Amino acid sequence: MAALKDDQKVFIVQALACFDAPSQVIEAVKQEFGIDVSPQQLQAYNPATKAGARMSQKLKDIFEATRKRFLAEVSDIPVANQAYRLRQLQRMVHESMKRKNIVLAASLLEQAAKESGGMFTNKRELSGPGGKPMEHRTVVVDEKSVAAAVSALEDEF
Repeated sequence: MAALKDDQKVFIVQALACFDAPSQVIEAVKQEFGIDVSPQQLQAYNPATKAGARMSQKLKDIFEATRKRFLAEVSDIPVANQAYRLRQLQRMVHESMKRKNIVLAASLLEQAAKESGGMFTNKRELSGPGGKPMEHRTVVVDEKSVAAAVSALEDEF
């Protein structure tokens, strides 16, 4: 079990606060710092676990602040949130580059560009001629006009 420095502890606490799986955190710590940590060692940095109940108040505060910020950024359904999707795409790009799969990496980068460019949103901006606001009119129709229009449609079909 490796003795961890403060910056390594904070890294682990923040990753766990963002709901990263222990296996993801272990891999991230190995890539970032070049050290191996065990799943049992990770439990000491999650205040929701029995082992984490003994962690310092400073780390608990960091965990709570990170978790609160993460939940504010990510909706209840993580995949529906752009920040989550971009984070997952980043992980996939990194993994595909590590495996030297350039075609997949290029495809993922294109997907990330579309995602960050707002290509996958339901937002529509409606405007009138020349970019001016649309004109709104209230039309009052009498019953005779409606009956005539319905009758004409019924005759047609």
